[in-house]
Amino acid sequence: MDTELDRLDRVRARIAAACLAAGRDPAGVRLLAVSKKQPAELIRRFFEAGQPAFGENRLQEAMVKQDQLAGLEIEWHFIGPVQSNKTRELAERFQWVQSVDREKTLRRLSDHRPSDLPPLNICLQVNIDREPQKAGLDPNDVQALAQQARGLPGVRLRGLMAIPRFTDDKASIRDSFQRMRILYDALKESDQSLDTLSLGMSGDLELAVEEGSTLVRVGTDLLGPRPS
Repeated sequence: MDTELDRLDRVRARIAAACLAAGRDPAGVRLLAVSKKQPAELIRRFFEAGQPAFGENRLQEAMVKQDQLAGLEIEWHFIGPVQSNKTRELAERFQWVQSVDREKTLRRLSDHRPSDLPPLNICLQVNIDREPQKAGLDPNDVQALAQQARGLPGVRLRGLMAIPRFTDDKASIRDSFQRMRILYDALKESDQSLDTLSLGMSGDLELAVEEGSTLVRVGTDLLGPRPS
């Protein structure tokens, strides 16, 4: 029987093998379990198996699960599009928001972050391939928004996130990851506290690790197919 621990071990082994091939320490790459459409009970079982961080991209769905799992010290990441009228709930309920791409969103998240909580960890989402249908900053606008983030008390800029174009062409994926790494390294020159480059999913996590990702977002290969 394929258990939660079996799948967790397999994905961790893939990350470790990719790190070994790239000459990296596996401790430098975190795993985010993408739990979109997955039931709260499955999240609970993975948490109990040793997976602490989960990513959701729909706020209403996430809040239901958070209420069902209240009492567990889960690290919740929001990885979906951020609507301005939802920033209060995001700021109050999540530890991370990885999909920030506007100054208005930044300011609202900072303003709504409760004073008794640490600053909200954020990543700036970059539309690295400049796809018109996809959310995210133009790469040329990253430095300016990062500078604005540093001046807001309720948020803490941790790094960058991207979702490259959907393709089976590994050379194209690698090129996108490499451009993200260059962008991240340039940003770190002015802010050494940055520590997160969120790249890679089930099908391309090895490429992402080779190109410097510090956080991979894995759904299907970890939690299984999403319920219809």
